[in-house]
Amino acid sequence: MAGCIALDAMGGDHGPAEIVPAALDILNKYHDISLILVGREEILQPILQQSGAVTDGRLRIQHAPEVIEMDELPSSALRSKKQSSMRLAIDLVRDCEANACVSAGNTGALMAIARFVLKMLPGIERPGICSTMPGIFGQTHLLDLGANVDPDAAQLFQYAVMGSELTKAVQNIASPSIALLNVGSEEIKGNDRVKQAASLLSKSHLNYVGFVEGNDIYTGKVDVIVCDGFTGNVALKASEGVAGFLMHHVRNEYKKSIYGRLAALVSMPVLKSIQRKIDPRRYNGASLLGLKGIVIKSHGSADRLSFFHAIEEAIVEIEKRVPEKITSRLEELLVYR
Repeated sequence: MAGCIALDAMGGDHGPAEIVPAALDILNKYHDISLILVGREEILQPILQQSGAVTDGRLRIQHAPEVIEMDELPSSALRSKKQSSMRLAIDLVRDCEANACVSAGNTGALMAIARFVLKMLPGIERPGICSTMPGIFGQTHLLDLGANVDPDAAQLFQYAVMGSELTKAVQNIASPSIALLNVGSEEIKGNDRVKQAASLLSKSHLNYVGFVEGNDIYTGKVDVIVCDGFTGNVALKASEGVAGFLMHHVRNEYKKSIYGRLAALVSMPVLKSIQRKIDPRRYNGASLLGLKGIVIKSHGSADRLSFFHAIEEAIVEIEKRVPEKITSRLEELLVYR
């Protein structure tokens, strides 16, 4: 599994301070992976030197003089920041110098630039953002998480195909179960768009199992859950908020008294195990599906561990050749669109 990944080293809230250490961690774990740090060389080089790392055949710097700000308009970034770290990282994928790109930068800009530079796969109208959600009985891939807030039924069907192929590839599931997120599980519920998407999926050879509600996202009983980008983004951010809320109050309760502190010592192994299971950092790395190339969106506030897992997602998708498998599956199902 050899591969090269271009990292937008200037993106996100923390930039090179967290991204460079994460890159070095990847190189230590995966000896057949090479990385390109795309960003301002005068900033990246000192960080590498302080870490004792050297640029060689597995690690190099691609100088990029510009940076796309987190609040910059996507149209402005696309038009005027052609020498930005994000743009040049995606260009490397287009030019086959890298097999994938990972960025923690501006989501809208990343979507716009990736779509413009890499183009869409045949049969896909709009890209979708897909991420893994932890569950009681397994993991679930949820999409779209914000790329397309108002998709039509045909686009929801396309998301189902892409989510199914991603799940099949990375989790080795022969026939992933697919559901549509709805306000109820009954067939009579939902808007016309969701009902039309359900009709398309029912006629296909995909393993469509019907509607699910929001409380089903974390059961893990369904492999892929499809929804519009508005709903998906709200679900994702609400989930992150709940995880933070729970951990905050658990810590505070243990600190209230000496008995709480003693209880914390006894239960610490259990608490750490639970924290690992719900820690959003360990599920960082959302796939921008539908592009003619692999692009992974890391959370903007990603730290070293978070960005490490985002790079790992890119490694898996390179190995499993996800875009090619989506294209092949779409050709088979085209008659059902």
